[in-house]
Amino acid sequence: MLTPKQYKLLMFIDNSIKENGCCPSFEEMKSAVGIKSKSGIHALIEELIDREFIRKIPHKARALEVLRTPRFKPKDIIEEEKKIKIALQNSSAQIPLYGKIAAGTPIEAIAYENETVSVPFELVNKGAFYALRIEGESMIEAGIMDGDLAIIKRSETAENGQIVVALVDDNEATLKVFEKKSDEICLKPCNKDYKIQHYAPSQVKIQGILNGIIRKY
Repeated sequence: MLTPKQYKLLMFIDNSIKENGCCPSFEEMKSAVGIKSKSGIHALIEELIDREFIRKIPHKARALEVLRTPRFKPKDIIEEEKKIKIALQNSSAQIPLYGKIAAGTPIEAIAYENETVSVPFELVNKGAFYALRIEGESMIEAGIMDGDLAIIKRSETAENGQIVVALVDDNEATLKVFEKKSDEICLKPCNKDYKIQHYAPSQVKIQGILNGIIRKY
């Protein structure tokens, strides 16, 4: 079993190589692990080499290769992650409330400049977000009810099957399942009593992707 610092350094090196294609600098390693001295990082690297988790690549400066990662996390790492998760669950963030959006037929989405809502931080921890109040019942089979608060992640693109905020003809917004075909965009309800809406690609702009729903009982 690796020590917490060995584990943190190994995973940091592995993620950096996967994301950036190169090994991180010693300064980046020191910051990631919480060690002040370069000699401390050198010692951790040598320990990981001795345990055959990484190896140095010959004739290359600052070049390491990750040979394997551990199957299990150190107990201290697991406890630390639990504490962080609990802290996030108990914290909240303020995001703009951009009025009401139809889940039936499109209506104009009105932005309230000074109005915000408090939402769990875990719903909005990556990216830019806003909230919309749902009106209508066309998405009830997706578990989205009249009066729900929709948490929307800002995006100008979407993949087929995602639930999006779509702006139609530059002034009407609706919440629907997105499907792009070769010559049209379909905005699909999740209620058998409502019809699929068909538009030319030029008529529809993606304003965001549904990231969560908040409901008061």
